[in-house]
Amino acid sequence: MSLLPISSPHQHGPARTQKVMLQVIWALIPAILLHVWLFDWGILFNIVLLTLFSLGVEAAMLYLRRRPILPAISDGSAAVTAILLALTIPPLSPWWICLIGAIIAIGLAKQLYGGLGFNPFNPAMVAYVALLISFPQQLTQWQAPLSHIGHDIAFIEAAVIVFNAAPMDTLTYATPLDNYHSGLTIGQSIDNLDSNQLFRVFGGVANEQINLLILLGGLYLLWRGTIRWQVPVAMLATLFLLSSLFYLIDSDRFASPLFHLLGGGAMLGAFFIATDPVSGATSERGRLIFGAGVGLFTFIIRTWGGYPDGVAFAVLLMNMAAPTIDYYTRPPVFGQPSRQ
Repeated sequence: MSLLPISSPHQHGPARTQKVMLQVIWALIPAILLHVWLFDWGILFNIVLLTLFSLGVEAAMLYLRRRPILPAISDGSAAVTAILLALTIPPLSPWWICLIGAIIAIGLAKQLYGGLGFNPFNPAMVAYVALLISFPQQLTQWQAPLSHIGHDIAFIEAAVIVFNAAPMDTLTYATPLDNYHSGLTIGQSIDNLDSNQLFRVFGGVANEQINLLILLGGLYLLWRGTIRWQVPVAMLATLFLLSSLFYLIDSDRFASPLFHLLGGGAMLGAFFIATDPVSGATSERGRLIFGAGVGLFTFIIRTWGGYPDGVAFAVLLMNMAAPTIDYYTRPPVFGQPSRQ
């Protein structure tokens, strides 16, 4: 005899986890292709290695937990986590960085909490912060754009670098955010830093174009209803307003608002990371507060913190605050009076 759940009103949603994850991957493809065009093969090695390692770690953890393996690894969530982490670590990172990142993201931050839907922190950001703190040398060796290197990186050359058979010192450079952070720390002015050849108009050579395509992918997710508008709008508006205020106060000491929006991981964080429905706030007002908090902490860490970019730290800090935000912003139960 079948038992039908008829005691409460239920609404069937057409969205499936696999469909949502595929939409996220589709939205990231233009930015990934441009990344390959500007930086060559490095990002593809990151994505392939992290995806394979993440699926392997997820299968192993599900086997140890005696849970069905195929439905979980085929829902696309591990692949999305792998791609997001691949976009945050330097291209051409050593293969073992990808392996450790997959173990932390999938094994520790996701499966040890019960799997998809139970993780209190964004797995990709947990792994990124753990790698950044544990391996600062490897996580700061960002590949320079091909226009600065002067030659293309062949597939075989990239493979040799990734599997750690060759150094990549001659291919790396300080990112625009690194340059700003270290320059302002020693008292250089914004005008002096802007004269560096790494900078173009907004967020640095190549970075601004990639961030614009990530913005385009985020708008696609909004159009498809995959993400809600509150988190990205609140985060980017807060970051824009704070950076504009301090830029107007002293344009020699604080970067422009466009630099903050199109430099580093602001766009990726706003549309693809802070919008994680599991680790973020759930109510509409809660999502606005959550996004504003991510923008606030991103600006504070970038401006006065010890790391050039603060998006990952800001997301994790607000992940911790999400349950409290939900408690004070949850809508009233149907038929009950509003909370006072």
